[in-house]
Amino acid sequence: MRVDLNADLGETVDGRPTADDAAMFPLVSSANIACGGHAGDAASLRLSVARALADGVAVGAHPSYLDRANFGRVRRDPPPAELRASVAAQLDALVAVGGDVRYVKPHGALYHAVIDDAAQAAAVIGAVADLSARLGRPLPLLGLPGRISDAARAAGLPFVHEAFLDRGYRPDGSLVPRGEPDALVHDPAVVAARAVRLVARGEVEAVDGTIVDVDAASLCLHGDTPAAVEIARAVRRALDTAGIEVRAPW
Repeated sequence: MRVDLNADLGETVDGRPTADDAAMFPLVSSANIACGGHAGDAASLRLSVARALADGVAVGAHPSYLDRANFGRVRRDPPPAELRASVAAQLDALVAVGGDVRYVKPHGALYHAVIDDAAQAAAVIGAVADLSARLGRPLPLLGLPGRISDAARAAGLPFVHEAFLDRGYRPDGSLVPRGEPDALVHDPAVVAARAVRLVARGEVEAVDGTIVDVDAASLCLHGDTPAAVEIARAVRRALDTAGIEVRAPW
């Protein structure tokens, strides 16, 4: 058995990191690196790329709405051309510091918007397709299925499904919105057991006890979650003990 373990990293705000990136990078196989929309700057991009290279971690671009005030977690409705240009600029920022971009995962509210908003999904895919053409290889998209996965396939781009280890699930398979009870899972032992169950059995328990089927090739942790490092270490121990290889698919 094999799975990718990804985390949102490089999320520096006003020169201050929001996570213990130095501890998190060695524990994951893929890093979703903030590239200026909700967080991140040139210095954090360079440092994140260097850490990824040193730890053998795949580099992913983590673009978002241009909304640093809300950390990209408030849904917006920008004109599609504006959104495409913004995402393109963020991808270019990561490439400019030497990032060997292997995949793209939208952040926060944009991540959820492109699941059901065809125009925003098309804008994101347009930017990713443009970079793919320049790189000479198709860049995969990482996320939850919906409009974004449809648009990716139409553009000839791979789409990789993921599951969330530290977020609560609703019975319909959607995530409990941040700010609501049970939106976050804090107990390292619970998160670790969930990781093994997702890989071995393809299922996760929703907040009401419902068992939800999940087909995911990548598991996500958030670097800014409280006790993120302790959680990541517990997950790696549990996966190793279960004989599950942690490896990037890109």
